[in-house]
Amino acid sequence: MTDAKDALAIAEVRLTPILVADPPLLNTHGVHQPYTPRLIIELTTEGGATGLGETYGDTKYLDLAQPLATALIGRSVTDLNGLPALAAEVCGDSPAATGADAVDAGGLRGVQTAGKLRLSVLSGFEVACLDAWGRAAGLPVHALLGGKVRDRVEYGAYLFYRWAQHPGGRGERDDWGAALDPAGVVAQARRFADTYGFTSFKLKGGVFPPAREVAAIRALAAAFPGRPLRLDPNGAWSVATSLRVADALRDVLEYLEDPASGTDRMAQVAAGLRGAGPDGGRRRAGLPLATNMCVTTFDEIAEAFTRDAVQIVLCDHHYWGGLRRTRELAAVCRAFGVGLSMHSNSHLGISLAAMTQVAATVPDLAHACDTHYPWQTEDVLTERLAFRDGRVDVGDAPGLGVALDRDRLAALHRRWLADDGGLRDRDDAAAMRRADPGWTAPAVPRW
Repeated sequence: MTDAKDALAIAEVRLTPILVADPPLLNTHGVHQPYTPRLIIELTTEGGATGLGETYGDTKYLDLAQPLATALIGRSVTDLNGLPALAAEVCGDSPAATGADAVDAGGLRGVQTAGKLRLSVLSGFEVACLDAWGRAAGLPVHALLGGKVRDRVEYGAYLFYRWAQHPGGRGERDDWGAALDPAGVVAQARRFADTYGFTSFKLKGGVFPPAREVAAIRALAAAFPGRPLRLDPNGAWSVATSLRVADALRDVLEYLEDPASGTDRMAQVAAGLRGAGPDGGRRRAGLPLATNMCVTTFDEIAEAFTRDAVQIVLCDHHYWGGLRRTRELAAVCRAFGVGLSMHSNSHLGISLAAMTQVAATVPDLAHACDTHYPWQTEDVLTERLAFRDGRVDVGDAPGLGVALDRDRLAALHRRWLADDGGLRDRDDAAAMRRADPGWTAPAVPRW
C-alpha cells in the first residue's frame, strides 16, 4: 500500500516538443516564424496524480529539460525548494549561452545566460509539480501559493504591426489582415476590444521609425480615450529618442516599456524624465518606465532599483523560474515601491492558466497583464481559457484546472517531428530574410 508521502513521488515525466502556429507579427528583430516551438511537460506521481507544465521548446531548452526530467524520478512534487539545485547539478552550463554578446532575440529579454536558460526550463517543471500536487490534494494552485486575493485577473490587448500572411504563403492563414499603419493598429485594437473585452492596449514597437509609432499611439488614444496605453520598442531607441517619444506621448501612455536597451540607458532615460523638458524649463511628467529586459533575474534587481532605472517590472514566471519565485519578486518590488505587472511571450493555455493562478495571489498587481494567447489559435487543452470583459476567471478546481487534449498534442508533435529543424528554434531574423534576403537584426540603438 502506497502511503501519502510515497504517493507524491514522481513516477514518470513525459516531454513533448511541439510546433504551434504563429502569425506574422513584427518586432525590432524581424518577424515571427510560421510556427513557434513549445515544450509540454507531463508528470505522473506514484499515486496517479498528473501535472502539466509548459515552457519554451527551442533545442537549447529541450537539451536542458531532458536530463532534469530523468533526475526528477523518485522525488516528491512537494520538493520545490530542491529544484534549483537539482537543475544546476544535472543541467550545468548550456553551450548555447556563452559570451556576453549572446542576446536572447527570441524572448527579447536582453543578454542570454546559462542561468536564465535553466530558470526557463525549471519554471515548466515547477508548474507541473504544483499542478500534480494540487490535483492530489484537491486544491487549486493558488491555494498552494497562499490563496487568491482576486477572483479575476485582468489582461490587456497585445497589438502588433503585422503582415497579412507569412512570406511565401507559409504557415496557417488567419483573417486579421495586415496592420502597418495607425488605421490598421486601431482596427486590430477594436477587434480585440469587441471579441475579448480588453480595455488596455499595448503596441509592440521598434518596427518603424519612432514618429510612425507615435502616430499609432495617438490614433489609439483618439479611438479609445482615457484607456491605458503602452508602447514597447524592445530597447530599439537611443536615450535621446526615448526622451523625445516620452515627451510626445506623456499625456496618453500608462507606461513606456524598455525604450532603451540595458539598465544604464534605462537609468539615463529615467533621469531625463525627472529633469527639465525640451523647452529648458517645463519639467517632464513622471512617465513610468517598465521592463522585461533589464530586470529578469534577482541579480539584476539591485542596480536597476537603486538607480531608479525602472518603476514597473513585468514579471514572467518562465523567466524567473516559476510561480513561487514570481511571488518572491513581487515582495521585493513591494519593498522598493516598484510596480508589478506581467510579461508574455507566445504561449498556450497551460501557461495562461499558470499566469492566472499566480497573478491571483499577488496583492499589488496594479496593471493589466500581457498575453499573446488570442494570437495562438492552436492549443493542447480540451477547452480554451476564456476572456470575459478582458479578464480570466480564477478557478478553484484542483491544480491548474485544465485538461490535456492528447489528440491535439499528438498532432502538434507530429508537426515538430516532420520539421527539418528550421523551425525548432525561434529566429525572427531568419524569418524576415524570407521577405528581405539582406536582413540582419539591427544593432541597438536602432534609432
